[in-house]
Amino acid sequence: MPLTVSNNSAVAAASHYLGKNQKALQMSIKKLASGKKLLAPNADPGTLSVSMKLNAAVSRLAGARNNVQGGISFLEVQDGMLETAGRIVNRMAELKGMATQDPMKSAQDVLSYDNEFRDLQVQLYQISQQTFNGSSLFAMSMITPATGLDSGATDAVFNSTNMSQTDNTFEIFTSSNGSQGTKISLHRSALLSALTINTNTGLSGDYDTAGNAAAAVTTQAGDEVAFASADTTTALGLAQVTMGVFEQALSNVAFLRAQNGGGMSRLNFAAETLAAQETNVRAAVGRIEDVDIAEESSNLAKYSILTQAAAAMVAQANSTNDVALMLLR
Repeated sequence: MPLTVSNNSAVAAASHYLGKNQKALQMSIKKLASGKKLLAPNADPGTLSVSMKLNAAVSRLAGARNNVQGGISFLEVQDGMLETAGRIVNRMAELKGMATQDPMKSAQDVLSYDNEFRDLQVQLYQISQQTFNGSSLFAMSMITPATGLDSGATDAVFNSTNMSQTDNTFEIFTSSNGSQGTKISLHRSALLSALTINTNTGLSGDYDTAGNAAAAVTTQAGDEVAFASADTTTALGLAQVTMGVFEQALSNVAFLRAQNGGGMSRLNFAAETLAAQETNVRAAVGRIEDVDIAEESSNLAKYSILTQAAAAMVAQANSTNDVALMLLR
């Protein structure tokens, strides 16, 4: 092989490998520093696309899980209100018994019971107006089927045999597919209507949700009694209520609580499912994106040694020119 000085192929080759090893070393350092093995689209375009889709699914699952937790909170607050309403109705029944079944009570004593009875009706009405973060806990008017919005015209009516038509509902999506996936319908309980009892049929009747309790009290031939009133002047007195209607009112409140419990049970199952799905999808993303630390550490050591060796070879190849200079001296 001739000895030349104008072209040194050994230096060119050593320089080529030095640059290649240096690039691989820098890439290994970046992977270890970021913890990701997909640092650029050209590394694996198909896998990068899958990774982006899975990350988007994780975000949607987290959003759905937050919505489910919000629904559980809504139902918990609603159930607390319904439990209080049940206790109030129990107390009203107790007042009715004490006012009518004790011969030792004077007219003034009965009047004190009557005043408490009226005050409790106002408290029940106030409970029915409660909201959760600005959203009504209880149904006030019927939903228009075509729009899904509160009509504001027709009062919500309690009917335990067909709640889909008589109670306000709202839906919570429980998957990453939004409206195309699974969903759970929750009810805004028709508490006012449930507390309005027809004394002839024993069933619940309408209630004026505009706050006009008198409209509920003075119904057809006085057949309906309402256990909720906007103020004490329009509230029922103890003498206007028979003991039998209390049982129906309690039964209605119990049904609303059972309905609430059914929705909460479904939401709890949905929350568990979403948590499991999110965990599994995150694991799938990790298998696609995350760098193998052990493997990449080995690569780091390998390319570090190769870079140093290539640099030494560049220096060694450059020294061959010294041999040619020795001949020219």
